[in-house]
Amino acid sequence: MLLSQMMKTHHSLGPEWSPMDALGLLRIRVKRGINLAVRDTASSDPYVAVTCGEQRVKTKVVKSNCNPVWDEELTIYIKNLDVPILLTVYDKDTFTGDDSMGDAQIDIKRYLECLKMGLKDLPDDTRVDRVLPSPDNCLADESCVVWNEGKMTQQMILRLRNTESGEVEIQIEWIDVLGLKS
Repeated sequence: MLLSQMMKTHHSLGPEWSPMDALGLLRIRVKRGINLAVRDTASSDPYVAVTCGEQRVKTKVVKSNCNPVWDEELTIYIKNLDVPILLTVYDKDTFTGDDSMGDAQIDIKRYLECLKMGLKDLPDDTRVDRVLPSPDNCLADESCVVWNEGKMTQQMILRLRNTESGEVEIQIEWIDVLGLKS
């Protein structure tokens, strides 16, 4: 996808965004929720919001489902690697404010270290790195940085904090902006 097309289709970049300000774009494929908390009578109407600085992007709402499948791509720009990327799951409410169903921080530093290695032409499904769950991250399981079809991605299952249960499966991919710093 060309940058101009991305700017039109991803409202998340916003009118104040300039490619010269960004280190790059981060594509976050929000795949599914696992055992999310119940916030309505017997279920929830969950959606995911991702925030980074002033940016906020979100998935569609999946009605009455604590194991939703979103399979949606959200794109944010990265200007500063020290600004946290926060994923929050909400229960959509019609008459009151949406209820939080938990949150997790997306840590991209190890993924970016792999990108900086400058690897090219690796066989598909080459595991470049693996990150284990620890008190310093929100991983629920081992996360692998993988080379596939000419690009590097990282699969993650994030354990939600500030809730009684729930995980969210995502995949991240870096998009270089006009050949700038990656």
